[in-house]
Amino acid sequence: MTSELFSPLSLRSGQVLDNRIAKAAMEENMAGAGQLPDEVLFGLYRRWAAGGTGLLITGNVMVHAEALTGPAGVVLDEAAPLEPFAEWASAAKSGGGAVWMQINHPGRQIGSDMPGVVWGPSAVAVDLGRHSGRFGRPVAMSPEQIGATVTRYAVTARRAEQAGFDGVEIHAAHGYLLSQFLSPLVNRRTDEWGGSLENRARMLLDVVRAVRAAVSPSFAVAVKLNSADFQRGGFDADDARQVIEMLAPLGVDLVELSGGSYESPAMSGRPADARTQAREAYFLDLARDLAGTSPLPLMLTGGITRRETAERVLDGGVAIVGMGTALAVTPDLPDRWRRGREADARLRPVTWSDKSLAAAASMAQVRHQMRRIARGSRPTPHTHPAMALLAEHRAQRRALRRYRTWLLMTTERAERETSVTTSKGGW
Repeated sequence: MTSELFSPLSLRSGQVLDNRIAKAAMEENMAGAGQLPDEVLFGLYRRWAAGGTGLLITGNVMVHAEALTGPAGVVLDEAAPLEPFAEWASAAKSGGGAVWMQINHPGRQIGSDMPGVVWGPSAVAVDLGRHSGRFGRPVAMSPEQIGATVTRYAVTARRAEQAGFDGVEIHAAHGYLLSQFLSPLVNRRTDEWGGSLENRARMLLDVVRAVRAAVSPSFAVAVKLNSADFQRGGFDADDARQVIEMLAPLGVDLVELSGGSYESPAMSGRPADARTQAREAYFLDLARDLAGTSPLPLMLTGGITRRETAERVLDGGVAIVGMGTALAVTPDLPDRWRRGREADARLRPVTWSDKSLAAAASMAQVRHQMRRIARGSRPTPHTHPAMALLAEHRAQRRALRRYRTWLLMTTERAERETSVTTSKGGW
């Protein structure tokens, strides 16, 4: 089997990636003061940049300051200073690869203890059984709120380019806002944004058009899309195929395939019920099936840790191999593969029966490794998941206090500025 792992890839925008290995987005939730990137994220991305990936995709950056996936989320809106983002981009490109910013709105997937807004296409709450109270109850978005959110994506993309990033990835997977609009289980609207797949895809397509219009032709625009939601009656493989075809004429460079949501966390290897467990390899099977007909290059993410697996993915016609957890444990894994080596260790598996709690613990383990490599320390892959989850809980409580204070100050300042502007306009 001939490996293409270390061959370049040319994209529609004219951008050329040095190789076919990407660091997929993982939610770092490691923002500093003012919800901005700081030396912690700079150090983390410098470490990854030195590891040999052709592309680094950041964890999701929020387009709306009042809607964060977690209290330490990074926000890039019209009011954010660009200097920290320019330093982040520089750190991420220090190894010679490209860096794209993943941009996102959580929609209804916002913690019930978070301030701000909880929006969705419809007033359908996240169903996690006994853990459902972890999330706020969503309000169905008005047409005006939908339009304003589309604009926010475009603003964030434009400012990411100004800061020196090479592209953006629009997050339309994992149950976040754009994925919610795509889902027939969550989107129960009867207007132009609901019903048929064409209507449910309308917001995503509008976001892509607005982003593409806001950035230069050489700036990459990608979309992260669920191959399936792994819920009966939800967004499925045929829907994914049709959405990719809809995206093709809009100037999209790449579609990354993943799957699942908080309700069915297949992206962490834990689908919601036994019926979907036989589809664990479905990401790869679907990607192979789509690659033969897809008008766009595909990237596949999900559980890839060995070079043999990566080569099998490329052999199936997928253009880019995406890795997340593997690079949190072994940040120089691509360079190791070049030298014929593999990772020394993998994360301790979380086999708890409570799938929601297990998914949270798995992510806490990953963030524990990211914080260590950001400080220049060695990963500790055998950290007990319960200890990682406890440390994560404490960190998030501190971050929540900071975020509440920052958001209150930001909101009050915006209200004062609006009041002054209105007053002047009245004269």
